Amino acid sequence: QVQLVESGGGSVQAGGSLRLSCVASEYTYRDYCMGWFRQAPGKEREAVALTRPLRFYTYYTDSVKGRFTLSQDNIKSTVYLQMNSLKPEDTAMYYCAASGDACRGTLFIDDYKYWGQGTQVTVSS
Repeated sequence: QVQLVESGGGSVQAGGSLRLSCVASEYTYRDYCMGWFRQAPGKEREAVALTRPLRFYTYYTDSVKGRFTLSQDNIKSTVYLQMNSLKPEDTAMYYCAASGDACRGTLFIDDYKYWGQGTQVTVSS
């Protein structure tokens, strides 16, 4: 049973940094997509940073480019989201998500079969 467990959220002031972690257990797919979504109250879920390692491709939504970095530690089965220069508009619940095998592409939302419980990020001005 695949499980994704996030950690690292919290409250910071604008300009601060946080690093989110997502540990994936029992996850052995080869051609997969994995990464981070977020959802703020009253807003739709948004793809933030997603990767397809077999294709050496990582996607970032425009609003986080240059500030957020997605990375992986395959030995630890962990994906990270380093968030720098945080802004109040980054405030949201952040979710780790992963596809099954043969992900069609990072932005095929229906391919993400596994989701974590979410970790809250709050940025104050």
